[in-house]
Amino acid sequence: MKLLEPIRVGGKTFKNRVMFPPLTTGYEERDGSIGEQSFQFYKRLAEGGVGYIVIGDVAPRATASPTPKLFKEEQVETFKRLADVCHEYGCMLGLQLFHPEYNVDALNALFAQGKMQEARAQLHHDMQFFINEVTKEQLEDILNHMEHCAKLAERAGIDCIEVHGDRLVGSLCSKILNQRNDEYGGSFENRTRFAIQLVERLKKAAPDMVIDYKLPVITPLEEGGLRGKGGLELEEAKRLAVLLEKAGVDTFHVAQANQTGNMADTIPPMGTQPYGFTVYCSEAVKEAVSVPVSAVGRIVTPQAAEAVVASGRADIIGLGRSLLADADFVKKCEEGKAACVRACIMCNKGCTDNIQNRKFISCVLNAENGYEGTRKIPPAEQKKKIAVIGAGVAGLEAARVAAEKGHSVTVYEKSLRSAGQIHIASVPPRKAEMLRILHYYDAVLAELPVEFRFNTTLKEEEYNSYDEIIVATGAENVIPNISGSGLPHVVSAWDVLDGKSLVFGKVAVIGGGLVGVETAEYLAGQGCRVVIVEMLDGIAKEESSTVLPTLLKDLDEHHVVRYVSTKLEEIKEKEIVLTTAAPEQENSTFNVETDFVVMAVGARKHLPELAGCSVPVHYIGDCSGERPSNIDYAIKSAYNTANAL
Repeated sequence: MKLLEPIRVGGKTFKNRVMFPPLTTGYEERDGSIGEQSFQFYKRLAEGGVGYIVIGDVAPRATASPTPKLFKEEQVETFKRLADVCHEYGCMLGLQLFHPEYNVDALNALFAQGKMQEARAQLHHDMQFFINEVTKEQLEDILNHMEHCAKLAERAGIDCIEVHGDRLVGSLCSKILNQRNDEYGGSFENRTRFAIQLVERLKKAAPDMVIDYKLPVITPLEEGGLRGKGGLELEEAKRLAVLLEKAGVDTFHVAQANQTGNMADTIPPMGTQPYGFTVYCSEAVKEAVSVPVSAVGRIVTPQAAEAVVASGRADIIGLGRSLLADADFVKKCEEGKAACVRACIMCNKGCTDNIQNRKFISCVLNAENGYEGTRKIPPAEQKKKIAVIGAGVAGLEAARVAAEKGHSVTVYEKSLRSAGQIHIASVPPRKAEMLRILHYYDAVLAELPVEFRFNTTLKEEEYNSYDEIIVATGAENVIPNISGSGLPHVVSAWDVLDGKSLVFGKVAVIGGGLVGVETAEYLAGQGCRVVIVEMLDGIAKEESSTVLPTLLKDLDEHHVVRYVSTKLEEIKEKEIVLTTAAPEQENSTFNVETDFVVMAVGARKHLPELAGCSVPVHYIGDCSGERPSNIDYAIKSAYNTANAL
């Protein structure tokens, strides 16, 4: 694979063309230094074969930003420890240098004085106006801080400095955000002046380091308008790249411009952007410069990454979420097991959502992500015979982990197929990417000593032939006992998505949780006239904040009516009876015409009869706990249970 070939970048040789691009992780210590969690995370990526790692959003001074920071001598050793371990695995380490779009000194003073409300108001103001209000003297001070950070990074043994060409630098470059009328505003030459000055200063401050530049591109929207504000449109971005190469940039990291107001634009969830949606930008920049160019953005599989590199559209591939899902992405390619890569499904549940909620990133598919120093699969001290009941995601993960520990595993599945609810979950719009979970387990379990018995239940006389039993029988959709619930036009959401029940015409979906809303969206796309009935004051409250805007927009475009704070009272042959109980309204009852009623009010765990079983029994996934949960819980409960055997 060309993806695995070395490449010369500046004065250094990268062992392959796989890059972990700069991501905000939330792993760093409170002072921004590299603590144990950060260290173990990046070490694991290097161990998995990544050729180039970039630590994201490193500030050159003490800031309110919850990101890594490198501005004082005491922090150098923590970065050096990481650089040293990366080098042990032949991995280059980069540091993405950024400055936030606010007056750091003024805000730090306010925070130090305990003036939190005033500080937050100033922060909000600065994020909108700092680009135009920052003085030339302050810009010079920022350059000095960045120079100092580069020198500290060089002493730490870090190989590369990546300029964060978005944020402050990209905002100054932007003809949308930059409204200055001095030498840093107006013309292209003025708007890009600071970026070029920064590169020239970094080149002098750390001449032996590779200078990488994240080049953010403002892209057109299909419906008109632009996606992104910080950065430059493609033609100006190409012009800037030529100038930056002359100033000393050794490689460009081409990406979608930020400052959009929606993180989904830069970290798009499943189905919201085409695969490789910015590759055309990296290709255009590569044609304009002579140094290597990296591409990023929904390049998910080894095959796709190889295709981009082999066709010459980019020299290096940035894999962010994909490496969270599988740190051994490169190693598996080297071993000829690319099919066994645990491919990201772009759900954004553990990574992007966590960062937006001020938590550290994790991956719903990879129980070890974020816990690399403490979660590993050691060989079992005593090999056992393990029965797993149920071949849903939890059962498959338990089988994988138990088999990797060295146990003999037999999976019993009463149906004729594995992956259970994944087949249902993948049906709504944009959700087909979830099938990559199934492809992963199909490939990896074929390499392990796991026997599958489909269309089979574990019989009572077999219970005690095993040393341990893991129950992963999942949950089942609930149809509540409401007047009229037994009528023939009342069906479950699960049966609709599974193709077992067909509905048409006027359809009422009862339940505005994620299952109900996705079922409603699916049916609306099939031509049904859909209403959603939800007792709470909103719908799809558990959905990712990066997905929800797209979901709601689709519902609006299909004229899906939403009745929130509303209770179903009765189902009749051609209508349902609802009661509105919104706090600001008096309780009122009204009828809605329906041809079909689809129930999506929840699920209950399904448990097998295990009377007479004398061996230890463990429950995982939806059949454990008080109520069914989600894929994150299914994977992690399975991993932890099987790993403890």
